[in-house]
Amino acid sequence: MQTTRSHAATIETAIARDEAARHPLVASWQRSSVLHELDPGKRRPPERLTEQELAEAQERLGLLIHTSESSLNQLYMAVGDVGCSVVLADRNGVAVSRRGAQQDDNTFNKWGLWTGAIWSEETEGTNGVGTCIIEERPLTIHKEQHFHTKNTDLSCTAAPIFDHQGDLMAVIDVSSCRADLTAGFSRLISVAVVDTARRIETDHFKERFAGARILLAAQEGGNDLPPEASRGAALIAVDRDDLVIGATRCARNIYGLSSADLSNPRSLSSLHGHEVDQAQEYARAEHRVIQQAMANTGGNISAAAKKMGISRATLHRKLKKFKISK
Repeated sequence: MQTTRSHAATIETAIARDEAARHPLVASWQRSSVLHELDPGKRRPPERLTEQELAEAQERLGLLIHTSESSLNQLYMAVGDVGCSVVLADRNGVAVSRRGAQQDDNTFNKWGLWTGAIWSEETEGTNGVGTCIIEERPLTIHKEQHFHTKNTDLSCTAAPIFDHQGDLMAVIDVSSCRADLTAGFSRLISVAVVDTARRIETDHFKERFAGARILLAAQEGGNDLPPEASRGAALIAVDRDDLVIGATRCARNIYGLSSADLSNPRSLSSLHGHEVDQAQEYARAEHRVIQQAMANTGGNISAAAKKMGISRATLHRKLKKFKISK
């Protein structure tokens, strides 16, 4: 660990050189120092919620905690053997769920990698959870990149989880205090963390639109898309009438959709800017229903008409109109 004075000097120098505009890390240090008035050398235990406050935070995120359980377990199985703790935090930086080896519990509890601990930038300065919440992007805060000197033994990799409306909902963080954890290995952990976050995001979206068809949005823009548009699953929820009733953050970015755009259902074809001939679409739908009714009744006109709720004479006219063989 760096000495308190040398770590503080590194941060002060970077801020004094006005490097925040060029380096996101320095921008976070500056927020920690100037906006939140934190002292990098101050040593204090992590802030924690009361049991009642933690229970309320967990209840607010109840559906996600349930939906994410399997994915978080898989992530822990991948990183737990190398001394990592897996934490799910809400958008306020509160750890609401965690996984870790029992032999490491005392260590992680001391560090605050425990349910109820608060890891917002406002309380802990630059760190994986808090900085991920502010910047809404996957990131790694490796050892001396932390704001507080007391946290510089930690390496934290975090990824955001966005809800069905495209808003930040939670953050996954994998942290380790092993001295031999290199920046390169942290990047490998990052791949697993981001993949888990996107899987949870997808599961949550499907849960919220359980009665809809879920489609993968076509990323027609390719490499020309802005970076934020290519992050996460580009999913669209469509009802039985092919009306779009929901879209993930990534899909919203691809199609330029806002919450106001999705406040009323819109046709799936409109997302691609296609003009639809409604008369032709109606005729196609009617033709398809008649064909299906005739097939299901073995060509029996009376039975098909009854299934469709129309008269035999009406069905005869439609068969002639669409040139459908009896």
